[in-house]
Amino acid sequence: MELITAPNLDAPDDFYEALIDAHRDLAVEQSQALNARLVLLLANHIGDFDVLRQALLAARGV
Repeated sequence: MELITAPNLDAPDDFYEALIDAHRDLAVEQSQALNARLVLLLANHIGDFDVLRQALLAARGV
């Protein structure tokens, strides 16, 4: 399976707004912890290590 990098969200602006709202009023440490939990939840949902590795490399700009 290949990582999907083309736009694939039904409502990207709504998701971005929800993401920003989730971080509102959090301390830096709390915001970082939220990001870590979100990454792990989404990684578990994806479940395919090859796709996750592709995502890690893409996020690093490799």
